[in-house]
Parts: sequence; structure tokens; C-alpha cells
Amino acid sequence: MEQAIAKVLESAARLGVELNESEASEWVAAMATEASGGDLGVDVNNGVYGHSVPMLDFQPTDLARFREMSKIVGFEDRPPRVLTALSISGSAAQSKINAFPADCDFFERVHIKADTRDDACAILADLIREKALATGSGPGYRLWEVKFGTHPVDAVKGGEPIKHGSSMSWTLDEVRAGELEVTVDGAARRYTWQDAALQPGWCKLDWLIADRTRGKLANASNVLDPTWEAPDGSITPLDGFLDPYFQEVYLEAESIPLFARLVKELSADSVDDYVDTLEHEVWKYTVKEPNFGKAARRMYNVFRMNGMYGEAAYIRELFDEPVTALYQVCALIRTLDDAASSGDVFDTGTMGSQVDGLIMEAIRALDGPDEIEMVGHLLKLRESLQAHESHDARSEEMSSIQAAALGAVNAYFERALRSVPEIAAYLEDIAKRAP
Repeated sequence: MEQAIAKVLESAARLGVELNESEASEWVAAMATEASGGDLGVDVNNGVYGHSVPMLDFQPTDLARFREMSKIVGFEDRPPRVLTALSISGSAAQSKINAFPADCDFFERVHIKADTRDDACAILADLIREKALATGSGPGYRLWEVKFGTHPVDAVKGGEPIKHGSSMSWTLDEVRAGELEVTVDGAARRYTWQDAALQPGWCKLDWLIADRTRGKLANASNVLDPTWEAPDGSITPLDGFLDPYFQEVYLEAESIPLFARLVKELSADSVDDYVDTLEHEVWKYTVKEPNFGKAARRMYNVFRMNGMYGEAAYIRELFDEPVTALYQVCALIRTLDDAASSGDVFDTGTMGSQVDGLIMEAIRALDGPDEIEMVGHLLKLRESLQAHESHDARSEEMSSIQAAALGAVNAYFERALRSVPEIAAYLEDIAKRAP
């Protein structure tokens, strides 16, 4: 292990990445200890828990912020029929390493006891609709989209093609009306909310939220993992798949009994399946649709799970470099545009200040012509937001900002990842695999 750390330190030095040897060694040792000591980690003082690996990357400083947001995004228990377990996931749960998280990602297990699957689906449909209507709009937040239901055939909606089997996307107005309209083979077709309940599929709700703690606008999402418990005690995932628990930190210790019950339903191969899924995404983001920033996040999780702790420690430090602040630009630009298009719920001054923050990040991360170009686009975007221009009026600036940011982040992460021989070899192996 010491030899692996030495190689990683050498690569970091070549790239100018600040990697503290003692901190890296301590983190690797902690990872190895946790891996041999059990799956579940509990922070008794803060009332949070999760798999031992993501718990090492979580710091509780933002707990109050996430718990405040949970009042909007979270679902309440309705015992004994409905029990829930709300968590933060992704970069939100890795606050020790993600200095520049783009979104606030939540994940919630929603467990429903009912006589039949159809009854459970109907209860789930009511829960989601009630949540959407209750949080449609309020001081500092607005519901943006709901994913619920599965398209049974190919269709077109809003001029965009939709493949059969993909999730139904609902606006707040469509949720209120209880139906949405698509075009199938040139003819209009309506799906009701009750139609969607037959095959819930991937369930997700998205909001724009004024993050008062940080003085910023944020995209907050809650992905649901709904399960049905039949009278005989058997448990069935309503979306067809019981999600593993390797990248979440759960916010309420009271939900541990439900969590423990559901985790027992996972297959013995759940870790292998999780890693396989991530490695397919690594292939996607390094071969099919290059985005080495996204690939690095997934590789970090893979290396944590398969014992490549030295390589994981190296990737861990990459997310703290100034250029990675640009990783959040694309998401924030979209969030600002959505907020500007949503009416008077969000303050124009807050949006302008957030663009100012992006300008400062661009100045720190870029040099020369790249810096000048990015700052110029951001200044024009700020002017557009302050002038209350339409989405179409600023679309060109948004596209230019996103392209420049992704280009800089992609180049940085590819160079950084390939500079470590073991990671370069891993990427070569991934590239040879069939999709």
C-alpha cells in the first residue's frame, strides 16, 4: 500500500495537485479498516447513518441545510402503511471531497404495505401527486418536473422523440390536470395519472430552491425507490429494481429499522452489480460520450469498493482543484435559466450574485484567452438575467458557457487520470470492453 501511495504522490506532483501524504495514508488506512469492520456506519452525535464507505466522505457541517431542504423534498411516514427513509446521495453525500457540488441530490426509500401491487401503486401515485401539488410553488422554491410512469410505446412530446420504456415527464400543470398529451404515429394520445401508476418506473421530483444558507439557487431532486410489502411479508420493488446503498447518507436515525429490513432483500451480488453498473458508465463517459469529470466520479466509487484505495485517494484530491469548480457551471447555468423563466419566485439580485460567483471561479480556474472568453459569456448572461430576457435570447450564451466549461473540465480530468499508470491501465481495460 505504501508503494501505491508513493506512485500516486509522484503523479500528483507532476500535475501540481496538492496531495498531503499523511492525510492520504490516514484516509487509505481508514478505508481498509472500515472495509473489514462492517457495512453500516452510524454517526450517533448527528443522527445520520449509511454504508461505512460513504460515511468516511461525509461531514456534518451542511446537515442543517439538507434537513431544511428535506421539508420540501421529503415524504412523510404514514404508519403503518407507508414508511420512508430519506438520504442525501452522490456529491451531496461526499462533502469532504466535493468542494463544488452542482446539485442537491436526495434519495428516498418509500415502503408501502398493501394487499396487492395495484393497491401499492395507487398509494404511491397519491403520495407523489400530493407532494407535487403541496410543493408546487412557495417562498423560495418551485417544482420543476416530476418523473412518474413509463411510456408504453414510442411517442413525441413537445417536438422531442420519446422511446418506449422511458419515463413519463410531467409539468406541474400536467400533474394538476391529471393527464399529459403526446403524439403517437401522428395522432394525439392522452395518458392519465392513473395510467402512469400501472408502471411507475423511475420516480423522481425536481425543484428549484433558494438555498438561503449559501445565498444561491440550487436544483434539488429526490429519486424514489418504492417497494411493496405484501400481506405474506414478501417485498417487491415497484420500479423493478431494489437500489443498493453504497453512496447515500441517511438523515434520520429513526429510519434504521426500515433500512435494515430492505437491505436484507439485496442479493449477495449487490456489490458486484453496483461496480458493474458504474464501470459501464465509466466506459460510456470515456469512450462513447467523453466526459472525464463524470467518469472520475464513478471511478472514485469503483476504486473505493474494489480496494484500489491509493488510486481513490488520488481522485479524491482532484475534486478540490480550482478547475473542477467549472464542473458545476453547466448545472448552475441551467438552474439560473430555469429560475429566470419561472416568474417572480426568485430574486434577480440573487441570480446576478450567483453569476458573479461563477465569474470569480472562472478567473481562478482559467488563463489567457479561455478566461477572457468565459468571463465575457458570463457577463452577457448576467445582463440577460437582469433584463428579464427570454430563454431564447440567452440560449447562445448558455451553450457557449457550457461548452467551454465542459471542455476545460474534460481536458483536466483526462490528463490527470491518465497520468497515473494504474489508472491509465484501468481505462485501457475499460475501453476494450463491449458496451
